[in-house]
Amino acid sequence: MPHADPAVVVMSYSLVIVESPAKAKTIAGYLGDGYVVESSIGHVRDLPQRASDVPASHKAEKWAKLGIDVEHDFEPLYVVSSDKKAQIARLRSLLRDADRLYLATDEDREGEAIAWHLQKVLNPKIPVHRMVFHEITRKAITEALHETRDIDQGLVDAQETRRLLDRLYGFELSPVLWKKISKGLSAGRVQSVATRIVVERERERIAFRAAGYWDLSAEVTTPAPESFTAALVEVDGRRVASGRDFGDDGSLTRDDVVVLDEVSANSLAAGLVDRHLTVDSVEARPYRRRPAAPFITSTFQQEAGRRLRISASMAMHAAQGLYQKGYITYMRTDSTTLSDTALRAARDQITERFGAGYLPDAPRTFQKKVRNAQEAHEAIRPAGDRFRHPDAVAAEVPPSEARVYEMIWQRTVASQMTDAVGETVQIRLSGTVAGEDTEGVGRSATFSTSGTVISHQGFRRVYVEELDSPEADPYSREAVLPAVVVGDSVLVTSVSPEGHTTQPPSRFTEASLVRKLEELGVGRPSTYASIMETIQSKDYVWKKGSALVPTLSAFAVTTLLETHFPRLVDYDFTAHMEDDLDRIANGTAERVPWLRDFYFGTAEDIGLLAKVTTRLGDIDAKAVSTLVLGRSGDDDVVACFGKFGPYVQFGDETRSIPDDIPPDELTVDMALEFLAAPLEQFLGDDPESGLPVIARAGRFGPYVSLGRPQQQVERSPELSRLAALPLNRTEARVALSYLRLAVDPVDDAAAKRVVNVPSRGVGKGAIERVGALAEEAGIGFFEALSRADEAGVTGRPLAGIRSFLDLRPALIARLADGPAAVLTAAVEGSGYLDELRAGGPDGEERLANLDLLVAAVDGFTDVPDLLGQLDGLTAVEDRPRPRTASLFSTMTLERITLEDALQLLSLPRAVGSDPSDGVEITVQNGRFGPYLKKGGDSRSLANEEQLLTITLEECLAILALPKRRGRSAAKPPLRELGQDPESGRTIILKDGNWGPYVTDGEYNASLGRGDSVEELTDERAAQLLAERRAKGPAGKPAGRRKPARGRKPAGG
Repeated sequence: MPHADPAVVVMSYSLVIVESPAKAKTIAGYLGDGYVVESSIGHVRDLPQRASDVPASHKAEKWAKLGIDVEHDFEPLYVVSSDKKAQIARLRSLLRDADRLYLATDEDREGEAIAWHLQKVLNPKIPVHRMVFHEITRKAITEALHETRDIDQGLVDAQETRRLLDRLYGFELSPVLWKKISKGLSAGRVQSVATRIVVERERERIAFRAAGYWDLSAEVTTPAPESFTAALVEVDGRRVASGRDFGDDGSLTRDDVVVLDEVSANSLAAGLVDRHLTVDSVEARPYRRRPAAPFITSTFQQEAGRRLRISASMAMHAAQGLYQKGYITYMRTDSTTLSDTALRAARDQITERFGAGYLPDAPRTFQKKVRNAQEAHEAIRPAGDRFRHPDAVAAEVPPSEARVYEMIWQRTVASQMTDAVGETVQIRLSGTVAGEDTEGVGRSATFSTSGTVISHQGFRRVYVEELDSPEADPYSREAVLPAVVVGDSVLVTSVSPEGHTTQPPSRFTEASLVRKLEELGVGRPSTYASIMETIQSKDYVWKKGSALVPTLSAFAVTTLLETHFPRLVDYDFTAHMEDDLDRIANGTAERVPWLRDFYFGTAEDIGLLAKVTTRLGDIDAKAVSTLVLGRSGDDDVVACFGKFGPYVQFGDETRSIPDDIPPDELTVDMALEFLAAPLEQFLGDDPESGLPVIARAGRFGPYVSLGRPQQQVERSPELSRLAALPLNRTEARVALSYLRLAVDPVDDAAAKRVVNVPSRGVGKGAIERVGALAEEAGIGFFEALSRADEAGVTGRPLAGIRSFLDLRPALIARLADGPAAVLTAAVEGSGYLDELRAGGPDGEERLANLDLLVAAVDGFTDVPDLLGQLDGLTAVEDRPRPRTASLFSTMTLERITLEDALQLLSLPRAVGSDPSDGVEITVQNGRFGPYLKKGGDSRSLANEEQLLTITLEECLAILALPKRRGRSAAKPPLRELGQDPESGRTIILKDGNWGPYVTDGEYNASLGRGDSVEELTDERAAQLLAERRAKGPAGKPAGRRKPARGRKPAGG
């Protein structure tokens, strides 16, 4: 019997699993011998994202693609994605030598769910401990090791219910949007409500009607003399109207005010200069302002947007980095509470840096928690029992994280400082108006002014919260007024009348939208950053500066949901869902009954399934996608969103429009201008070919064509969806070729394409032998395959051909089930799907394309119908296309002539041959602009006009110059902007090959939709660079990564 070598000692260790490598690295530094720290790299499993993710054992289930067995207690089908399998194998390998497992994922619901999934996937046979902490410091990690608990199943159930709910919502509603509006759209439980909020604000702006009004400000001097400014507030005892007195329709909302117009304002101004006013009242009252509470997730995102001018996702990205490195506490929290440790640390900082005079007698407590609060128990604050100063942290972290840390430090410390106190004084003055021409304007005028003197700055020494509007706290700005008493006389030295126009409601920014969602109780603050990203990436909103502008697709989706699924985008209903999820988390409600009511319905509500199945036929696709702009004559002028994007329509006339026009700026006149632009202009006939020369406005700009563009084939909705896919990709060609095996006669080209896909050992020689037999016997290639043995094919190639032929009867048997069933059976039965799953780096993309193809063919009546429509489209697209040429940037459709068009159509142009070697020289337009070419040598031209005018001699002169290596000479900067707050470098605005962009010398960022070169501000340029910087540098292949260790285990 063999014995173990006594010299070999294998020591076990405790395995600690967290979500990210950065977090693992920090925690490993705090742990001693016997600990190995590894990350799961986020979630380890999820519901199937595509059909190819569904295990073979479940593919026959009708609910498999949904991933939820709705008939059996909504049992989810969780799968480990292919990109996580290697990491799971790594964790299992580490687990083999471990004697204890600590699941140290984040302390919120999502972190609890990740821990639960890890336990399910790894199925450890050793003790498992749930380890939670809200900051990554040595003390917190040590305490967490000794205060472990079990996984909180209530938190897991709440998170899993949310995941299933979101899947049901998106899976059932998104196809409705595809069928009725356009492919690629999506619906989401929170994203659709957030989009609705933005759309409703734009509707208010569209309905808004501006009103004009005037006011006066007077410079007043006391006998001292001291000057101050006062505003006119009353005329003959009636208050002067301001913007708040007008409704959104432009009319007054009250009748006890006087509206000044330009004439009356100027008349009053003339009658008040050099007049004396009497002080009627001087009122002083105490001013006191308390500091804001420490940050919770939502207030942090809002303030980062206002103060640092960064997006919610960028703010959370920076906070995540600070948390994982141990600088701040956990950043997903709804609590404003500070622990005793934090209170002591904040008060110590105040005493040391500002003195005891800024320290309240007792610590401040902020007990308020927002609606739908989660389980995290403390506000966002600097980590540890002694707060590190921002200057020290700035030397250790990237600038973006340093700015975020400084803001968190300031807010936390300020929250524990004394109030700002002082005195606010308000003075009212009155007098008469001189002159005889003021009749009907007013003979007496009352002015008012106020000023605040802050005697103790308190928390303002450290931090003042940014406000969306200065009017939110009008007395926070200091202003010292002269000492006057009632009855004093003062002189009006000048009066300034000023006209104003009421403004529409401001568009939402990310910060204000986050606040609105929080007020409504919709969603969770921890998910707001991803919601902001989603509604922008889905093109439902775009940014004009920092304002969120909805697109016409957002209008279409919102209108459809409001009209036909109103409860699903109702603010209160969505907020109540969050309340219900909280009840599931604390154990007062159960997951399955709640999901059953939502999906199948109750006596009060028919449920999601019935809604999407019974209401589909009621949806008028054109109506929900139409926004009425107004009328011209007897007809409506409308803006619509269709499958090819936004367009305007008047009667039967339509025109595509740019997708960066804010809806509230799209007027009837603008739409009619688009419609009046000529769609096509006949320039004349080409003298050589006799074909007509046409100038047209196309999707990618104006162009000319020799001959009329071919008429597009009439496409069914199903064919349009199919044609929109990348059918030229190998996986699509293979799948459709297999589909052709199910019909008669079999397409020989298709059979030849896939007889050895996947590999069956049928090589080139065997295919040539079968081809020769087919030609000799006068039969088709597919028929000849059945006689391959006669052609001399033997062994593995013959067996491969027979297995290929055996597939056809199975496909024919599935014809009655529809094209999707046949296609699925083909790629599975042939083994092609398995080949892709085990394939190279693009395997996931190929599988995703197959999923889209299966979904697209599902709409056709049968396989012959599908192939007939597809072949008809191919026949049209294979016809020779008219020759086309884009107009130069200096040309317009209105001014182009036949001669200009013929010159454009002559490009590329042969200029002549080089006399020295006889090689032809041509000029042409390319991706990077106009250039000349001689053999393998090419040189850029200065402008497009040279394409038509340059001579052979000029070309030879350019070629004789030394060739500039690398890129062509850079264009001069358009202008310099300010300093980038992140890098400290000057931001330069440049014109590049793909349009204008900004750079700080390290990162480049293209201008976004809605940005203009002329109006670009320093702040917007810095924001563009920050967003680009947050994406990180270009990725590099990852090397093999070692687990993070506290110290190497003994004997390891």
